[in-house]
Amino acid sequence: MSYSSDMSVKENYYEGDLNSLPDDSNVVQRYLLQLRQRAQKDIIDPQDTLNWSDSFLIKFLRARNFDVELSLKLLINYQRWRRECPEISANLHPSSVLGLLQNNYHGVLRDRDLNGSRVLIYRIGQWNPKDFTAYEVFRVSLITSELIVQEIETQRNGLKAIFDMQGWCFAHALQINSSLAKRMSSVLTDSFPLKVRGIHLINEPTFFKRIFTMIRPFLTDKIKQRIHMHGSNFEETLSGFFSKDILPQEYGGSGPSMEEVCQEWTSHILQSEEHLTQLSICPAGDEVTPDPETEPDPDSQSAYSS
Repeated sequence: MSYSSDMSVKENYYEGDLNSLPDDSNVVQRYLLQLRQRAQKDIIDPQDTLNWSDSFLIKFLRARNFDVELSLKLLINYQRWRRECPEISANLHPSSVLGLLQNNYHGVLRDRDLNGSRVLIYRIGQWNPKDFTAYEVFRVSLITSELIVQEIETQRNGLKAIFDMQGWCFAHALQINSSLAKRMSSVLTDSFPLKVRGIHLINEPTFFKRIFTMIRPFLTDKIKQRIHMHGSNFEETLSGFFSKDILPQEYGGSGPSMEEVCQEWTSHILQSEEHLTQLSICPAGDEVTPDPETEPDPDSQSAYSS
């Protein structure tokens, strides 16, 4: 398909927000064509390009504000990371982390923040390092990332994460080696097609700084600037970034409790098992389920399907 001859001058020199355009607009299609052609030449394994749809590739364009070169680099890094970390990416079955999820370790808020970002919460104290390794804990993050990146609004507006460090102890710290720290940092910075808009640490103990010192060198300056440490007196400062009506009651808000948030997100993960299983089989492949924002499942009871 050629877009060069029939596109209007206005479309060729579009100066608006590309992220706000629908996938099938001529302007977006032109960028998708460029990324696809570049990927076919430069991608790690050309066979992986056979099943890529527009909905798969556009995630990388949106994550890098339609800069084709940066989008291509992100796509290559994503494939490489998924291949090189099978201990995390090769088993995205919810059953592999069900104990963590049922222990209310992680949840995604029902409502977005004022900028349209998804808000993720992790409670370190609910992770028993005797039962789950750091790799399995990291897999929870990957599962959530793979689900929310299907949402068009999340592709456009990214995510913010709150890490409640209460309960962090040396047993947790011993799980984080330099290799894992590098891989975690890689996903945060240049290996997953999501914009990280903010990382907020609360209840962080003094000795956590040793782990952060290990991770910090691998982070970009942009990510470093988006990390906020709130300490134990977090309620006032946290509300400066998130409206209280979306925050759980445990964090000074008036929204649903963390137990409700975690249970709802766990239910959503379990409902998405088919999609996650397919990703485990073909980690660098195409989308395998419809975008819930454009083709909602009438049988789904999930609060996160729109």
